Amino acid sequence: MHLLIFDLDGTLVDSKQDLIDSVNAARGYMDLGPLPGETVAGYVGRGAQALIQSALGVSASQDDVDKALAFFIQYYGEHMLDKTVLYDGVRETLHALRERGHMLAVLTNKPVRFSERMMEALGLGKHFVRVYGGNSFEPKRKPDPVGIHALLAETGIPKERTIMVGDSVVDVRTARNAGVRACGVAWGFQPATLQQEPPDFIIDNMQQLAERVLEETR
Repeated sequence: MHLLIFDLDGTLVDSKQDLIDSVNAARGYMDLGPLPGETVAGYVGRGAQALIQSALGVSASQDDVDKALAFFIQYYGEHMLDKTVLYDGVRETLHALRERGHMLAVLTNKPVRFSERMMEALGLGKHFVRVYGGNSFEPKRKPDPVGIHALLAETGIPKERTIMVGDSVVDVRTARNAGVRACGVAWGFQPATLQQEPPDFIIDNMQQLAERVLEETR
């Protein structure tokens, strides 16, 4: 596993509360009451527009979705780092993998400008050869494999030595669609969805990933 591609929200960073607060701020802007946090967390992973569409409900008009989305983007951009933190072991694991010559990348459905800003603010920017977001290949996004295909072409690393790491079935499907291995994480926003389409293996903490990768490359 020479190329490790990571999901962002729910995998590397615990951004749940900032996303919940921002979604509910957008609902408030639209004169709607707040949603339970776990409900909002269950909507995360398919991009900002899908998040807001789900948060407003099926009866919302496209104009309302567009209006709420614009508010959400502005609000989240101002508050995305209020409460967001790295999960335990992330910094140390990424450092260890990079020091041993592994290539690391981020592939998320979060807008790329937010993703890059978040990685820099949390001190992880230097670890990644590339950060791709949900608008990097518009209109395609995970589970479309376009992002993984781009990373394979850029790095020259074969599929057999590549793995996608994430907390939801969207990440597993992305890996399967690209023909690479999938690692699920037991924490995050939607680990229960991994039961729908199980990954190749699941880790309970980031150190387990480092140990497995280093063992396989000895």
